[in-house]
Amino acid sequence: MIKSDIQIAQIIARQAAANGGRAYYVGGYVRDGIMGKENKDIDIEIHGLSADQTRHILESVGDCITAGASFGVFCLKGRNMDIALPRSETMTGRGGHKDFDVFVDPHIGLCKAAGRRDFTINALMQDILNGEIYDFYSGIEDIRNKVIRHVSSAFPEDPLRFLRACRFAAKLGFIIAEETAELCRRMDLSTLSPERIIGELENALVNSERPSVFFEELRRMEGLGFWFPELEALAGIRQDPVFHPEGDVWTHTMKTVDEAAKFRDQAERPFFFMMSALCHDIGKSLATEEIDGTIHAYGHDEKGQDLAKKLLDRLTNETKLKKYVLNMVKLHMRPNMLVQQNASDKAFMKLFDLSVCPEDLILLSKADYYGSCADCYENIEYELREKLSEYRRRMSLPYVKGEDLIAEGISPGPDFSDALGYAHKLRLAGIDKKEALAQTVGYLKHIRNCN
Repeated sequence: MIKSDIQIAQIIARQAAANGGRAYYVGGYVRDGIMGKENKDIDIEIHGLSADQTRHILESVGDCITAGASFGVFCLKGRNMDIALPRSETMTGRGGHKDFDVFVDPHIGLCKAAGRRDFTINALMQDILNGEIYDFYSGIEDIRNKVIRHVSSAFPEDPLRFLRACRFAAKLGFIIAEETAELCRRMDLSTLSPERIIGELENALVNSERPSVFFEELRRMEGLGFWFPELEALAGIRQDPVFHPEGDVWTHTMKTVDEAAKFRDQAERPFFFMMSALCHDIGKSLATEEIDGTIHAYGHDEKGQDLAKKLLDRLTNETKLKKYVLNMVKLHMRPNMLVQQNASDKAFMKLFDLSVCPEDLILLSKADYYGSCADCYENIEYELREKLSEYRRRMSLPYVKGEDLIAEGISPGPDFSDALGYAHKLRLAGIDKKEALAQTVGYLKHIRNCN
């Protein structure tokens, strides 16, 4: 019989007790249990045992991986479980996430161990064997009141906690206590690495019901400027109230992000998709102008690509993410516009061919629509998906390749790529392969005769 993670945790706890130690559930697992939420990620802290003793126990129940043995951190292969020894920390640098010396201290005591955590709601501990909960910092009360509050005066030493506060606010629907917000305002986020920033950003965008809270809290606590200046610039940028009754570009962007979160699980790449929703109108900070009393943002899709690239370059080297987001920013307006214009099949085929992910482009258009309009999108989406289905059908049919041209007696040359581009246009137009081949051969012969 395969044992569950909970059963394995209980075995670990019994063996720890037999060796003079004690094992506790800690952090989010305890918090979510109190809130009645399922959390499959189990965090365990073992007190009173050395690293060698802990490793010996873990090796007896599974494949022990020393994820950070020098820091007293272990995990079991195939298990959603992290096991750690209590630690103490001393700041050594400017306050960046890595500017700490960490010491394993198995005998630090429960209260001090809980005190090194970030928020009261995460400082809860539960004895695995008897279920007793230890709440040294009133975390249960803060859960009841839906408040995120720092545990100790050491909170500002790690600026990552600023972003974690915003992420938990978005994930849990809690408010950040004002005294904690005041400490956040004093933190220097520039000391953090891009990897830590984008890690928290991804978590907030993918795991929050209302990701907008993450950015609203960052803005409230003056934390957008260093990493997200392109987003900060959207606040106060006016829009035509006829088409955007919701308000400025910041408000529209936040509403669009929340709408996108409702169907991000349908997206091929949920994080990429959410980043596209976040950046879709980023170009309006440069493109918006008032002409004859009417507000326009002509070309914001083009300008948005440059600004989105600046933001992404600051955060990551992930080329696939950049390619996806920049493509979505460029094309985000076109699906709805083509439907409204009753455009030709050719226009839709060309659009979907340009898109890195047509399915996600439709979802982004849907989120953008609901970010400013309460009307039903069903008819628009139906037409877009019908057109996409036709595009997929055409792409599934046989088409002209270079080998087909060679078989027709055409010698390869630098103009082959031009000819294949012409053949692809015929494919998009729905021309069958036989006719497309004849036309492409004629096109290529014409080019060569002219030259």
